Amino acid sequence: MNIYPAIDLKDGKAVRLLKGEMAKATVFNDDPAAQARDFVAAGCQWLHLVDLDGAFAGRSENSQAVQSILASVDVPVQLGGGLRSMENIDHWLELGVRRVILGTVAVKNPDLVKAACKAHPGRIVVGIDARGGKVATEGWAQTSQMDAADLAKRFEDAGVEAIIFTDIDRDGMLMGVNWQAVADLADAVTIPVIASGGVRDMADVESLRLMAHKTTGRIDGMVIGRALYDGAIDLRAALEVLSVPC
Repeated sequence: MNIYPAIDLKDGKAVRLLKGEMAKATVFNDDPAAQARDFVAAGCQWLHLVDLDGAFAGRSENSQAVQSILASVDVPVQLGGGLRSMENIDHWLELGVRRVILGTVAVKNPDLVKAACKAHPGRIVVGIDARGGKVATEGWAQTSQMDAADLAKRFEDAGVEAIIFTDIDRDGMLMGVNWQAVADLADAVTIPVIASGGVRDMADVESLRLMAHKTTGRIDGMVIGRALYDGAIDLRAALEVLSVPC
């Protein structure tokens, strides 16, 4: 099990949104690389980066901030936001990003996702962001009619390393994880699922430990954002909880 501390990038700064709304961004650190170093010092084994501006623009917009983070830490990094071409995917993987997260393109160009999986085995993650159970795209600005599980099943045999499932209605709201939706998705596919959105407190961390055991590893971990920044969850303590066997 992994905890993935989130660093969402907007205008070169580390921010958090409420329900994915760019107008409701709170700046938590003007120096994303310093934030990354703090998370690593606390013991995290991964970092989760999202280029928010890139997600809306459809291209990388916070390249300098991402590169500064890559140069500052020695833990693997996964990056999402605006990655919609093989050229861009290749670019970031060559620069040192361990895994790229493909969201909008998974809906609009699934063949690109499958081609990327073949070109970069073990380094492609699909991001499924859902509002009311329906998949959202374009930085969550548009909501499709596709169910999250139906999208996940498209990539069952494609070689996707993991699926990050985000409940948009809970994202940044500290409402607690929608564990039922996470479990339903984990039951629908064999691809490991990473939970995201709404993480509130240490009870969610304990739930992750129990759910991962119950699903025999199909739930791989959890992305945590605002709860870390607000101090509702201590990263060191959370990592210790996950180290305790069920």
